[in-house]
Amino acid sequence: MTKRQIFAFSGILRSDDDPLDNSDLLDFALALAGPKDPLRVCYVPTALGDHPGAVESKQKALAQRSEVQLSVLTLFPQPSVADLRTHLLGQHLVLVEGGSVVNLVAVWRAHGLDRLLHECWESGVVLAGPSAGSLCWHLGGPTDSFRDALDPFTDGLGFLPFSNGVHDDDPRQPRRTTYRRLVGEGGLPPGYATEDGVGLHFVEQELHEAVSIRPDARAWWVEPDGDGGHVERAVQPRYLGA
Repeated sequence: MTKRQIFAFSGILRSDDDPLDNSDLLDFALALAGPKDPLRVCYVPTALGDHPGAVESKQKALAQRSEVQLSVLTLFPQPSVADLRTHLLGQHLVLVEGGSVVNLVAVWRAHGLDRLLHECWESGVVLAGPSAGSLCWHLGGPTDSFRDALDPFTDGLGFLPFSNGVHDDDPRQPRRTTYRRLVGEGGLPPGYATEDGVGLHFVEQELHEAVSIRPDARAWWVEPDGDGGHVERAVQPRYLGA
């Protein structure tokens, strides 16, 4: 029976204290899509404006994985694939890069990728990504796509009927407090926040499991308290280094 799966995560900037890194989250995503030989993976860097450096980095990261057949879908200045539908439906995993979720969704809709990716999801292609590649599958979440300050983004694809807060413990921005305030005030629907290094694996539209590459990182379920505030529940992830 075909399962609809999404792996939405917050990546990390590697530090000396981190025994694991983002490649371990990628391994988890690949395992959800496999085992296949070849394992067809399509990398989509739209949120970074199809930056060549991002493409080169991903190609390098997957070059040693003999089972992976990597393709790259760029949309600037025009789609790099002639038949988008055939190409995307032929993948086992679509990996979406982080960056500007506002620009990502706008460009996707202009090219009809919102409909095509929904068809992929319905057919069993695993959808995954960090940051903007996490937010896009949800109804929305806080974003710095408009300016340095955080604003509510409410135009997500909505494959998952929740909001999403990424980089929840980022010390450089008030993401944690902003997300909870927006949910409490009704600016965003209830949803899940992930601290850096944490990923959420959804099967159908239900959270199946949270995983982490940091032993003390957590996810959170956040909902309104009915009085303008919020209530939250910690979601303890499975540490991938165990």
